[in-house]
Amino acid sequence: MRRRWTPGRSRRWLPGLLLVSPSILAIGLFVYGLIFWNTRVAVSGRHDEVTPYGFDKGRNFVDLWDDPSWPPAVRHALLFTVVFVGGALLLGAFLAFLMEKGIRWEAGFRAVYLFPMAISFIASGVVWRWLMNPAPPERAVGLNQLFGKTGLDALANNWWQDPAWGMAAMALPAIWQMSGYVMALYLAGFRAVPEDLREAARVDGASEWKVYRYVVFPQLRPVTLSALIILGHISLKVFDLIMAIAGKQIITYVPAIATYVEVFDSHDPANGATIATYLLLAVAVLVIPYLVWSVRAERPR
Repeated sequence: MRRRWTPGRSRRWLPGLLLVSPSILAIGLFVYGLIFWNTRVAVSGRHDEVTPYGFDKGRNFVDLWDDPSWPPAVRHALLFTVVFVGGALLLGAFLAFLMEKGIRWEAGFRAVYLFPMAISFIASGVVWRWLMNPAPPERAVGLNQLFGKTGLDALANNWWQDPAWGMAAMALPAIWQMSGYVMALYLAGFRAVPEDLREAARVDGASEWKVYRYVVFPQLRPVTLSALIILGHISLKVFDLIMAIAGKQIITYVPAIATYVEVFDSHDPANGATIATYLLLAVAVLVIPYLVWSVRAERPR
């Protein structure tokens, strides 16, 4: 027998649907809609502002690798990602370890370490551009001047203008800005480990180092994975920090900068959309396995 619609049933689901519908529409339009449009432009032959859209059978994705500036941009992004992610994870975990042991004025230290995250990459980039000024000793400012006045002239260097390790230096501001966030994640993870497990290990004769190595650190794998995903996608999309420090220089050229140059300087929408699609795929490689793992972990056993 067919059930009749009654107003009482709609009261259960209609308010919730009305509450989330603006978010659903906004995400559908400004996220998935723009992803679809970007992909359409990426597979088109629109390499100027007047050529009509067409279909180039994906040649843009292959031809991009013939661009002399593209392979260096990929290498720069990989170097930046390795240094930034590794540095932020290590520094954040170390700060969380120190605070997990219990220190005075812990709330104040947490605020100090988390404060850089509240600053935009543009603002921190302006400050770090001065700190990492590569001027020679006679005109040095920032860190080079500090090294010169403290007798540590050997530490003065070209920073982001170094051809080999410039992107590693570029990661320093990002590490400074995001290590506090990683610290907060690890600190929550440390304090989520039950004290009973630690006491049981100590009763069995484990030293404090072994307690952390075999009991505490294995419990932090989900935290590490979450931090890795978050930092990884930030590093792949970094744009404002590099623009604030170095601008559109080939020595700090990364895919995000290349997208801007192709679209607004070279007026090549197809190449710009192709680079953006590569960035989307790189982020998806990080995010999708994490989402699959999260769904499987939350399933009832």
